Amino acid sequence: MPHIPEKIHELTVGQLAARSGAAVSALHFYEAKGLITSRRTGGNQRRFSRDTLRRVAFIRAAQRVGIPLATIRSALAELPEERTPTREDWARLSEAWRSELDERITQLNRLRDHLTDCIGCGCLSLDTCVLSNPDDKFGEQRAGSRLMAEGR
Repeated sequence: MPHIPEKIHELTVGQLAARSGAAVSALHFYEAKGLITSRRTGGNQRRFSRDTLRRVAFIRAAQRVGIPLATIRSALAELPEERTPTREDWARLSEAWRSELDERITQLNRLRDHLTDCIGCGCLSLDTCVLSNPDDKFGEQRAGSRLMAEGR
């Protein structure tokens, strides 16, 4: 990993990729989606401020837990542009996602706990399907997996 002296305040896209672990193409994608910004030199080369390293780390961590890019972009829009985000900034943003993550954990636990109920079915067309029809919400209306049929 290349060392970047403290006196350098801007990074090339290659330096940012090397330091952040993100591919150059991912950084271009993040920029196109408004998640990070750069300035262009006279030769049309991208230059990123050093605080972009923390933003990229935040984006990658949020993506790993399944936070949609639109939600990440909204969170990053709340951060100050004039300074490197602090631990308090990150804590405030991530706290807003806690309930969404708790709901996902609940759904994944339900999937794990009931996955074997579907082994013999294959098409999820049981009268009561704990995965696509939890708590048999639609069982009184008709048999089978209504959610799967209506999604087509």
